[in-house]
Amino acid sequence: MIKVLLAEDSPVMQQFLIHAISSDPEIEIVGVANNGEEAVAAVKNYHPDVIAMDWQMPKLDGLQATRIIMETMPTPIVIVTGLVSAKDAAFSFRMMEAGALAVISKPHSAVHPEYMNDVKKLNQTLKLMSEIKLVKRFSHTSTTSVVVQPGIENSHRSGSDIRLVAIGASTGGPIVLQKIFSELPEHLPVPLLIVQHISPGFVGGFVEWLQMTTKFPLHLAAHGDLLLPGHGYIAPDDFQMGVGSGLRIVLSNDGMENGLRPSVAHLFHSVAINIGAGAVGILLTGMGKDGAEELKLMKEKGAITIAQDKRSSIIHGMPGEAIKINAALYILSPEEISGMLVSLLKKVDLVGVSL
Repeated sequence: MIKVLLAEDSPVMQQFLIHAISSDPEIEIVGVANNGEEAVAAVKNYHPDVIAMDWQMPKLDGLQATRIIMETMPTPIVIVTGLVSAKDAAFSFRMMEAGALAVISKPHSAVHPEYMNDVKKLNQTLKLMSEIKLVKRFSHTSTTSVVVQPGIENSHRSGSDIRLVAIGASTGGPIVLQKIFSELPEHLPVPLLIVQHISPGFVGGFVEWLQMTTKFPLHLAAHGDLLLPGHGYIAPDDFQMGVGSGLRIVLSNDGMENGLRPSVAHLFHSVAINIGAGAVGILLTGMGKDGAEELKLMKEKGAITIAQDKRSSIIHGMPGEAIKINAALYILSPEEISGMLVSLLKKVDLVGVSL
């Protein structure tokens, strides 16, 4: 049985979440905390495998409680909250900075058609995060493993012909993206396109939070946007994002890929077909295999491809799958990814990527 501590101040929501979480026979709720102070004490008393925590609580809010728990008795924390404004969602990502592992929306009401799917997603997240016994911190020890497959021309490895960077991430991705972007310079010579799997309603807050530590402008992507050098574009909720002719963003309601929309697979496939050897593809931490096959297609088209290493990944599913099928030319930590991008992009021929 997976032991869950529920931290939620609303009695009505407590009962709702108890019913939803307890519907999984592999999960046991060992305690309920009505505020942040009770949550800190309950961790010491119950030794839960994972904590489901709201961020709006009296006495100590979710951020303060997370910090104390991580300093005294590190335990996996999943932020479980309702639909919020961008400003409030940004607060949830500050909890991730403090050590929380994931953020997920509370399920819809029991009469809503998505209720069962919501409950399944919540419980799957709790079970997956419970397996992470220690909060992983990024190591400054180099873990680089460089793989250059035979038969691929390496003349473009200087980076001089790069036109854009495409990045995909899921569980654990926000903190990794923050780490990478915070070390990139203000004036980049190429645009960046990012697909981050995230609960609906949180992407606006994610962009706002990420911008706090990023020197270059970040945008929620819009259909037809011209991709500008030195700008980052993040896929919005429930749209597939690709790149079209003239380096413009293409958003579509195309079907889900790997059960996801937006999907990394869609972005990487579009970049492979339309940009080819002029791209860098980066696959970061996350469960599943979204984007792995398409990263391999990018490599086959001549792109520079990178997968995050296992040691620094919260969940090594997506990059691990890419590594298994030899889709990654380089296997790097977040620090090494940012360092490699800085090195590569210094060599970009600005005339070659002019719009």
